[in-house]
Amino acid sequence: MAHNLELGENGEVAFALRGSPAWHKLGTVFDVNDEVSTKTMLELAHLNNWDVRLEKIEYPENYTSVKDAYSVVRNHPFNSNPDVLSVVGERYKVVQNEELFAFGDGVLDGGAQWESAGSIKDGRVVFGSLVVPKEFIIDPNGIADKTVTYLLVHTSHDGSTALQANVTPVRVVCQNTLNMALGSGIKQSFKVRHTQTISGRMDEARRVLGLTFDHMNHFEELAQDLFNTEITNAQFDKLVATLYPKPDELSKMASTKYEAKIDTIQNLYKVSPTQNGIRGTKWGALNALTERVDYFRTSRTGNDDSLMASASGFDVQSNAEKGKILKAVMAL
Repeated sequence: MAHNLELGENGEVAFALRGSPAWHKLGTVFDVNDEVSTKTMLELAHLNNWDVRLEKIEYPENYTSVKDAYSVVRNHPFNSNPDVLSVVGERYKVVQNEELFAFGDGVLDGGAQWESAGSIKDGRVVFGSLVVPKEFIIDPNGIADKTVTYLLVHTSHDGSTALQANVTPVRVVCQNTLNMALGSGIKQSFKVRHTQTISGRMDEARRVLGLTFDHMNHFEELAQDLFNTEITNAQFDKLVATLYPKPDELSKMASTKYEAKIDTIQNLYKVSPTQNGIRGTKWGALNALTERVDYFRTSRTGNDDSLMASASGFDVQSNAEKGKILKAVMAL
């Protein structure tokens, strides 16, 4: 578990005291000793019986409209008032949560387990996370640095995204989500196909697990290479300057925030106990930088839930930054 760094009132918000993946703060976490079916997962996370539907928007008589518009409506899981999730066009196809996650039991048959689920953005985005039986340990006879595998599945009821799966390695000691693209042909993020038949769902489950194991096999090789490659403090400083160059002109407030970010990165790499045993390696550099992205920054929206969501892999910008970090670390 990481310690809380003292950054000052102008520093970045720190979510350092943690012992579980970020998405656990967003949803319902299931008992690891229970075998939770997809049906039970939906019930426990209050994702069942939403009855997502379209209701046509009616305009006053003197209004004209080229195309019809519809509200996407759901039954609220905790009260009797329906929720309007979004406004869409006439081509929008409604799919229930039960249908979206129907492939899940096939993944469970492959050894995975539902470990949490929930909704964010006032129900517009729903997610479920599966722990996959694939892990690796760097230096097993020494520091025993373990990384475990999660598959984070999410979709929207506002048309913003289809059912998407993200392979999410998590380094246990700091709960960094190391979700990042590894290169051409190695899937880290992919769409889950929606199929009606049981055989189709089983085929899709096998495809999803195959892509997950393929990604983790490549990631394990990469992590081992990064751990075996030593770097100096001067190289790390150069890496940070390359990733986050100081702008030529900054206001006093902007300068203070920039210095706080750099101080956070340096403290995470050179002081934090989450780097014990890997400090001075490319693996340590990668984890210090991604830990800062996940847990030591301010929210763009002012909502702490958005910080947890982006640390969970829902945020495109955070994922892109991690990909940029990986490329820079490998180029050292």
